[in-house]
Amino acid sequence: MSGPVSWFRSRPLRSRLALLTATAVAVAVAAVSLACWFVTRAQLEAELDSSLRSLKLEGRTVTTLALACARGEESSAELTGPYTATVQIVLSSGKACTYGPSPIPVEAGDLAVARGQLPDALHTTTDEDGTDMRVYTYGQPAFQDVVGVSVARPLSEIDNSMATLRWVLLLVSGIGVVGAGAAGLWVARTGLEPVNRLTGAVEHVAATEDLTVRIPAEGEDEIARLSRSFNAMTAALAVSRDRQAQLIADAGHELRTPLTSLRTNIELLARSDETGRALPPEDRRALMASVKAQMTELAALIGDLQELARPDAAQPGPLEVVPLHTILRSALDRARLRGPELTFVTDLAPWYVRAEPATLERALVNVLDNAVKFSPARGTVEVRLMRGELTVRDHGPGIEPDELPHVFDRFWRSPSARSLPGSGLGLSIVARTVQQTGGTVELTAAEGGGTTAVLRLPGAPTPPPSVVADEGLDQA
Repeated sequence: MSGPVSWFRSRPLRSRLALLTATAVAVAVAAVSLACWFVTRAQLEAELDSSLRSLKLEGRTVTTLALACARGEESSAELTGPYTATVQIVLSSGKACTYGPSPIPVEAGDLAVARGQLPDALHTTTDEDGTDMRVYTYGQPAFQDVVGVSVARPLSEIDNSMATLRWVLLLVSGIGVVGAGAAGLWVARTGLEPVNRLTGAVEHVAATEDLTVRIPAEGEDEIARLSRSFNAMTAALAVSRDRQAQLIADAGHELRTPLTSLRTNIELLARSDETGRALPPEDRRALMASVKAQMTELAALIGDLQELARPDAAQPGPLEVVPLHTILRSALDRARLRGPELTFVTDLAPWYVRAEPATLERALVNVLDNAVKFSPARGTVEVRLMRGELTVRDHGPGIEPDELPHVFDRFWRSPSARSLPGSGLGLSIVARTVQQTGGTVELTAAEGGGTTAVLRLPGAPTPPPSVVADEGLDQA
């Protein structure tokens, strides 16, 4: 069994479809042909039986034949009338006289009719010449007695018609099966043509990595849906590859500056040691501070790149219900260390969100760092959290309207901020983190100058009162 199955599975799909179609049609045609053959034969036999029942001899003729048969003079008796069947007289004694080509064996049913035990009998038998005969026997009164009159016709009348019908059915079935196979192969080729195009496109993409290939998608059937899905997949892959290439290019560009500065400072220190000409203490301290700052900037840049290198659909960690106000207070403590001369005005109401705590805190630190970086000396940063809407406003130079659409792009930095520390990845991480929690973020120009960052984070079920009591309420 495994041999034919393995052979069938090894065939091309179009061949399998054509074979299945031809097989299904062959089975259907065979069933219809057999049914037609049996129904036709039954109908012909019924017509033959009906014709035999209609061939009844006249009483006078039956009496004459019966008397001649009883006297042994059947050869002198004549059967008058246009009879196309064999006629046989059966006496109650069992003696039979045949008027036809060949005698017909007398069976029990014929004898019972001749003795008056049955009104008639119908059966099939074989005469002495070996011909299959259909026999109908009925009772007929004759000289104060009852005799059986058997009327028989050869079954060859039916067999000849059935043989012709058999050959016709075989011919029609053969033509039908061959035609079904050809039609199945044509339908398979036509129906699978979109699949062939899709296969060719996939093979082309696999061989050339050309993601610009698109397959025409017409209609709403499964093939059209598959083609549209393939086009969407290649488009998404192309965008992902372009973003990856852009990320690598931007990362290389951003890394080049601190690495070049690091190499310059290290070369100065190495040259000082090699030549024995010591640098002045103040210059050496300045160089070491620069090296430390550049290494810190490199570490932060690498951390941002690792964060952004994760797929957009991937979650940074298990989500849990966390107090946004508590995490915001921790982020404010870190922001105050980076801007000790700034004044932070806060108004924080309790709010709980579903997020990963470390990632959320890093996003909040990035938002506050952005405000600290652009705030003027001894300026004010206003932070307000109310019903899931976090507003951070600085009083810096603000952002030009034509630059607002790009603030969340990776590595994008406004011309006025390129002299300031940073990699241009902070707000990208903020946007990504907020989107993962189901919220939104936007930057707008504030009235009177400065920039306002607005984060809207959906709320989560409030934890038990004991947990809320342990966290305490934030004070402005």
